[in-house]
Amino acid sequence: MSGNAEVVVVGGGYGGVTAANRLARRDGVSVTLVNPRPEFVSRIRLHQLVTGSDDAVEGFGEVLAGNVRLVVDTATRIDAAERRVSLADGDPLPYDYLVYAVGSGAADPGVPGAAEFAHWVSDLEGAERLRSALDAAPASAPVIVVGAGPTGLETAAELAETGRKVTLVCGDVLGPSLHARVRRPVARRLARLGVTVLEGPGAQVTEVTGEGVRLDDGRVQPGAVTIWTAGFRVPDLAAHSGLRTDSAGRLLTDTTLTSVDDERIVAAGDAGVMPDHPFRMSCQAAVQLGPAAADTILRRIAGKTPAPVRMFFAGQCLSLGRKEGVTQFSYPNDKVNALGISGRTGAGVKEIACRFTLNKLVSGARRAGSRPAARVSHGGTTDRTTPSDARPAA
Repeated sequence: MSGNAEVVVVGGGYGGVTAANRLARRDGVSVTLVNPRPEFVSRIRLHQLVTGSDDAVEGFGEVLAGNVRLVVDTATRIDAAERRVSLADGDPLPYDYLVYAVGSGAADPGVPGAAEFAHWVSDLEGAERLRSALDAAPASAPVIVVGAGPTGLETAAELAETGRKVTLVCGDVLGPSLHARVRRPVARRLARLGVTVLEGPGAQVTEVTGEGVRLDDGRVQPGAVTIWTAGFRVPDLAAHSGLRTDSAGRLLTDTTLTSVDDERIVAAGDAGVMPDHPFRMSCQAAVQLGPAAADTILRRIAGKTPAPVRMFFAGQCLSLGRKEGVTQFSYPNDKVNALGISGRTGAGVKEIACRFTLNKLVSGARRAGSRPAARVSHGGTTDRTTPSDARPAA
């Protein structure tokens, strides 16, 4: 391709930011990132926002390259034929290539009462609403956490450590993504924190009410606040735009992360899927997929054939409150093994992982070079900002 290449990145999470920063390092490439919020959400700390130990946000001026244009708006449709993205409030954005990085959020469980009475911790707004609900409830009021995956475990432990009376409804088994040997220290930690764990037959939630949940064996578990952490969904932007998706709504791609419908659309993060090479939806995957998506685009711009993406997983790090945690190691293909670290050391490893991830974004922004400050657009109005100004005042 001759001349300047315009790349639009839809989504400012881990995958979108790492893709934008990698693209911004290349001369002759102009990058615009579209995100509905004016700040970067550190999603792996959202359970901490709920208890107030972290605000879970960073200014885009810290994590996004200075020469990336930031548009604070919501993408409503991708017109692949015309190569443009429609926005909720601003003018359509034309592109030569597009990075589809819209991320994921809480799934509708389809359980009666869940949409009305349950809270979520999978996005910033949901976590903020949950914190308000907890602040409004008496400190002695029982709290129910539904789902015993990483989010459920971290949320339950975080709340219990602050003195909350927590019941964790697993639905099946505690920590299903963990090796049986690594589950043991998790169970011990939850027991020390006073968390009541409901697992096994009969521990499926069939109804959520304002006073608690009903289980499929007929039990009624009282709770002033119910938190649903089981399952994720992706936005329907790809499907709404006529692009092929899987049953979960993820954009179908080949092994170079390229849409099976259009070679100018490349996915990064939770919202894309390689059917023959599935990967776990996670921050660990997103920070690998973002640069890989950028490399696919850069190779196409240079007239070269993109290389298949190669994923490498090291394990899962869980915080179980601020004082303890667990690290579950895995093989490079993400299959867990019996090795793990628990206790205070496990908590330290998780904190290192969180800081390393943020530092990776910051270093990626700096590697793009000292270029003009990011242009931030709100609903079609463009302002010139310095990196320190990119995050709004509290």
